Amino acid sequence: MQGDVAKLADLDRLYDAVKAEKGHIDVVFANAGGGEIAPLGAISEEHFDKTFDINVTGLLFTVQKALPLVVDGGSVILNASTMASTGTPAFSVYSASKATVRSFARTWLLDLRDRGIRVNAVSPGAMWTPGLSALGRSEEEKAKIKAGLIAAILLGRLGDPDETAKAITFLASDDSSYVTGIELFVDGGSAQI
Repeated sequence: MQGDVAKLADLDRLYDAVKAEKGHIDVVFANAGGGEIAPLGAISEEHFDKTFDINVTGLLFTVQKALPLVVDGGSVILNASTMASTGTPAFSVYSASKATVRSFARTWLLDLRDRGIRVNAVSPGAMWTPGLSALGRSEEEKAKIKAGLIAAILLGRLGDPDETAKAITFLASDDSSYVTGIELFVDGGSAQI
């Protein structure tokens, strides 16, 4: 199904379909995310609202509207970001939205503990994705951006989205049955120093 996480009617439609087809949810992975460059002094209300509508409002209601279908003992995984822990020029609104996501994980685990629902956050670092590979106007500029990102990563390379998927799979599985409230960094060490 296609929908917009910032539109509550789309979420209702999604969960109505899930309820009709499956009846319950074992794992919720709230993977809303998006951000644009805007340095302090150039941040508009539209920029702020768009970022928070997707990264915070959309994520919050994705989880909240799923709760009636989530089984006791289920798992909720929130997609945060290393940018919630590190400073990045011109990304303050995005960083603040992802810090909010991290805070949700810390507080929602308290709200959901009576149901045994685990809540964790995963914080990917720089991943080689189509969005990242599209940064820069020329091949030279793209190479410079990539080299700058790699220079800040202790493992000396960009991550692969599959590496984040494996961390999420762990948090969704019974292998992490005694793990709740954590922020699992998948960042090659970049936010750890």
